[in-house]
Amino acid sequence: MKKALTGALATIILGLATAVALIQNGMLDVSADTPHSSYVASLIDWARERAIARSAQDIIPPADLANPERIRRGAGNYDAMCASCHLSPGVADSEIRKGLYPQPPNLSRVAASAREYTQADARRFWIIKHGIKASGMPAWGKGGVDDESIWDLSAFLNAMPAMSAAQYRQQVNFSNGHSHGHPDH
Repeated sequence: MKKALTGALATIILGLATAVALIQNGMLDVSADTPHSSYVASLIDWARERAIARSAQDIIPPADLANPERIRRGAGNYDAMCASCHLSPGVADSEIRKGLYPQPPNLSRVAASAREYTQADARRFWIIKHGIKASGMPAWGKGGVDDESIWDLSAFLNAMPAMSAAQYRQQVNFSNGHSHGHPDH
C-alpha cells in the first residue's frame, strides 16, 4: 500500500513539474486563433456553467422584464455595447467577433423557453454584471452600468430573438441610446 501511495505521489509531482516546465518555457499556446482541445474546451465550459449557476442561483429577476419600456431602454445599450460581438438581427458576423476565441454566442438567435426565463434572466444578469474571465466578456458592472440598466439589457435579450432587422433598428432608434443611468427610473 505504501509503495502504491509513493508511486501515485511521485506521478503527481512529476506531472506538476512537467506542466510548470512547459509553462515556464512558453510551450502553452495562448493564441486566440488556435482552439483548445475538445477535452480542455469541455472542461472550461463545464467549469464556467457550474460557476455561473452557483453565482446566479439567488438572483431574483424583476417581474417587469416584459415591459416595453425596459426593452426599449435596453435596445440602445445593447446596440452600443453588445452588438459588435453578439450580433443583431440580420447581421451574420462582425470583424471583431471573427477574431474572438471563444466566439461569443449570437444573442439575436438565443431564445429561452417561457419556463427557462427566470433562470436565463438571472444568468444573463450575472454574466453582464460580472463578465467572464479570458473570454472577452467585460464586467459591465465595473464599467459603470447600473443594475437597472443590466435588467433592461436582459429584458431586451428576451425580446430580440423574435425581432426582424427592421424591428431591431426601430427599437434602437426609439431607445435613449447608450445610457447607463435612467432619469425616468
